[in-house]
Amino acid sequence: MATRFHASLEGAQHGGKILAELIDFAKKAGCAGVQPSNYHLQKPDGSLMDAGVVSRHFGDFRLDGVSAHCPFWVHGTVHTKSPTIRPFIPADVAKKEPADIEKWEEDYLLRLLDLCAELSVKVVPMFWGVLSWELCTGYPWGFYAGGSDDLAYDLVKEGTERFVTKTEKLRRHARNLNISLAHEIHPGTAAMTADDFLLLRKSAGDDACMGVNADPSHCWEGESWQTRFEKVGPYVTGCHVKDHVIHEGRPLRSMLGGWKKRAMQFTRLGDGQIDLVAYSQLMLDVGYADRYCIAHKCETAPLVGEAESAYYDLDTTSSDACQYIDVALCHELAAGSFEEGMGEAK
Repeated sequence: MATRFHASLEGAQHGGKILAELIDFAKKAGCAGVQPSNYHLQKPDGSLMDAGVVSRHFGDFRLDGVSAHCPFWVHGTVHTKSPTIRPFIPADVAKKEPADIEKWEEDYLLRLLDLCAELSVKVVPMFWGVLSWELCTGYPWGFYAGGSDDLAYDLVKEGTERFVTKTEKLRRHARNLNISLAHEIHPGTAAMTADDFLLLRKSAGDDACMGVNADPSHCWEGESWQTRFEKVGPYVTGCHVKDHVIHEGRPLRSMLGGWKKRAMQFTRLGDGQIDLVAYSQLMLDVGYADRYCIAHKCETAPLVGEAESAYYDLDTTSSDACQYIDVALCHELAAGSFEEGMGEAK
């Protein structure tokens, strides 16, 4: 039986390349497709390209979704007044009031989703921003609800209500376009664990547009990637392949800016502690490949390499990742049980 996967590359880390350069790089690296970020689909003036222009760039090369983590991060986080949104929006927009920035980003995302629909993109990997900032800090004391009368509060309830309200227009538009907004369960986002994601989805009325972008490298605080993606398996619509190492004796939560000093460090594929072969097999078991292929009317689903390293050159790391995925993870599947032919005389 043929493989169900093909090698692809996440483009967000390659923001220095224009779309044509990104596609050319992915082809030379041995990928069958590539997943550009929203910024690769922008013109020099910041407006989005026409679908026809994007399609001509790709030709018969696979367009494996559009990574939109940054704009969704801005949209969900701006209410906190965090300066972390500034690298991802124009300087003149960054000077506006939070409500105005949020509206600007919402309009941008609606237009991006329209472009994705024109390009027949059905999966948009992303993550919802910090819509429950107190909870996202991992604050260890259980003061998530308290007070009385007009001073009463419930941070979990407030966070889910904020999520439903602020994302309603974006979710409705994605749902109408039959696009899955594939949240990458990730520390510091609106859903940091499988249960967080399930709570958000339930709070939004089990919204069909709310999917999961699997990534095993973000499971490093007690929840294994097996546990996480088995629990949210029915909702996995996108898949990144990434590896990491966790250094014993270093605190996972710290205020260190340098990657080389952190306890959790991303590595080249195959250099870390994640069993990526078992991970790719889990993606088959939870139905990711079947779901993706049905949605896109194709034969193979992308395993999207997102190789990062604090020590190795980015382009080399990414190129090696494409080749690793192609050789180690895109294997032919068994057509039946290995026991079926035992004892047969030829």
